Amino acid sequence: MPQNPASKPRSLCHQSSPTTSRQHFVPRARGPRWASGFSHSGWSLPLLGQQYLDILTSWYCSFQACCDSGDCRISNNFTGLEWDLSVRLHGQHLARELVLTTVRDYLELPRPDKALALSFHGWSGTGKNFVARLLAENLYRDGLRSDCVETFIATLHFPHPKYVDLYKEKLASQIKETQERCRQTLFIFDEAEKLHPGMLEALRPHLERQAPENHRVESQKTIFLFLSNIGGNTINEAVLTLLQAGGAREEIRLDQLAPQLQAEMAESTDTGFGHSCLVKENLIDFFIPFLPLEYHHVRLCARDAFLSQGLPYTEEALDQIAKMMVYIPKEEQLFSSQGCKSISQRISYFLP
Repeated sequence: MPQNPASKPRSLCHQSSPTTSRQHFVPRARGPRWASGFSHSGWSLPLLGQQYLDILTSWYCSFQACCDSGDCRISNNFTGLEWDLSVRLHGQHLARELVLTTVRDYLELPRPDKALALSFHGWSGTGKNFVARLLAENLYRDGLRSDCVETFIATLHFPHPKYVDLYKEKLASQIKETQERCRQTLFIFDEAEKLHPGMLEALRPHLERQAPENHRVESQKTIFLFLSNIGGNTINEAVLTLLQAGGAREEIRLDQLAPQLQAEMAESTDTGFGHSCLVKENLIDFFIPFLPLEYHHVRLCARDAFLSQGLPYTEEALDQIAKMMVYIPKEEQLFSSQGCKSISQRISYFLP
């Protein structure tokens, strides 16, 4: 039986977070801070076990035994992050290596002069949101619920172009308030390709390099994640070409995908992200491709879904679930068109 993901190495003061509800901002008097969180198939312990762990965690942290960072909200569990990216993320060797290295190196800087900006690219279901959640869970005690983490979804939080000026004001205020609350913050922008150009322009001051005289006495570390489907087709075509030429998936390098990805962003006419100042002025530090998932990756996702719910499974059930997905191209039938999306819902068909 494969190892249960619940057994990953982690700090006692590091706990997973349930998803919270979200509301988009509409013009009105200033209200409560925007809710954040992803809709995901949760990785969690059985309910009673999770509740017990949460109670134990709260009690233990009340003595501030886990506050080596000076802030119990911040865990920076790089060992746990490496384990999660290696064991729970499937088929994404480039993302695994780049995310771990760039985030760890950045957070270990004593006084960074710029926020870290990472842009995740790939088809839906390949793991972009999942990696964002893993980062939140391993960097912060309360994961996505942390006071130090904010999640924005373009079509949910900024749905109406006519209100862009109000959105910009609200966003600037939210970033400032979060940074005042926490010396280490994480901002996640999902559906980044749908962000209004004005919103992207509003983010420029937060991503620009800061002059030494502007540095705060207390070091401020900020990570921006941009998640989008831009470049998904280009990434898939490049991977297919490399595999058809006899290359091994794990040997695919970033420099083999980056030129095509950047070219598609520059040529894209249905999104402002590729033409934004963030891209043109090199304010994004890394563009990270998420590769299309194959049949055996989908089987692993199905296995993980069973394990996360404490349910038994058979190899036959994993095959049946994997075969329920649609694979492309039509001739090769190599890549899952939905990645691992909806896998957790599909296992309900195989329960007793």
